[in-house]
Amino acid sequence: MKTRILAWAGSSRKESFNRKLLAVAVTGAEEAGAEVTTIDLGDYPMPLVNQDLEAETGIPENGLKFKRLLLEHDALLIASPEYNGSISPLLKNALDWASRAETDDEIPLAAYRGKTAAILAASPGALGGLRGLVVLRMLLGNLGITVLPEQQTLPRADQALNEDGSPISRKKEAAVRALGAKLARTTEKLKDQASQAGKTREE
Repeated sequence: MKTRILAWAGSSRKESFNRKLLAVAVTGAEEAGAEVTTIDLGDYPMPLVNQDLEAETGIPENGLKFKRLLLEHDALLIASPEYNGSISPLLKNALDWASRAETDDEIPLAAYRGKTAAILAASPGALGGLRGLVVLRMLLGNLGITVLPEQQTLPRADQALNEDGSPISRKKEAAVRALGAKLARTTEKLKDQASQAGKTREE
């Protein structure tokens, strides 16, 4: 079975630089043999995480839909805009809702267990969203996700993209594609190792 990757940007803006950069990384992952599902978080509107609301009505429907998508995929590919040195509220809220357990006996952080992730960012600023990726890497690690040490940023994104959304720099385009491919290959290897370990235990 092909490695399945769930890809999204932490921005729902139509002309988001991060959505454009994400598409390049997705191409790299697909070229490496992965099956990629790209979603728009704007299609999954959720209220702000509120435990009183959760106690009254449970996890919101779109939170559950997003959680199901996470459970159905092996790896995550996330392009994250930087908001005041951190990640977007849209991204944080979605990750928080998907971390909530539906039953008392559910394994903690079930939607994130065993997942691999690659992260990237684009920004009009000189650092290309780098500060936000520091926060995102820490958060994903806290959720139990294995985050690739490699990452990509695109500084001056308002000047660094062609009309079709690809980076003007061929070197940068190749690097972003390579990140997507690395995620696909690494996740495949980890899946194989887990499968072999399972067979060994059965024997």
